[in-house]
Amino acid sequence: MKKRQDVTAFAYDRRGRLIAVGKNSYVKTHPMQAKIAARVGLPKKIFLHAEMDALVKARGRRIHKLVVVRVDSAGRYACAKPCAVCAEAIRMARIEHVSHT
Repeated sequence: MKKRQDVTAFAYDRRGRLIAVGKNSYVKTHPMQAKIAARVGLPKKIFLHAEMDALVKARGRRIHKLVVVRVDSAGRYACAKPCAVCAEAIRMARIEHVSHT
């Protein structure tokens, strides 16, 4: 079986301190992921994305910057632009700065 791509999201506070790290999952789900997916018209996108995992792990702390990195199966950086579900979650969380590979 070919290794899937790894996506990791790093959440930082205003002072640049790392407050949460999220990883994508092909087996885990979360109610917030499902709720926002349904809201944007993508109800089948229920598996936990790295951005959503970082938001959940931040446990309500204010995220100032979110950095999203995707590494493909060959170990190279790939495009990690947030999907519609994650973009809505980022907007709802009022994250000021988002960067991605």
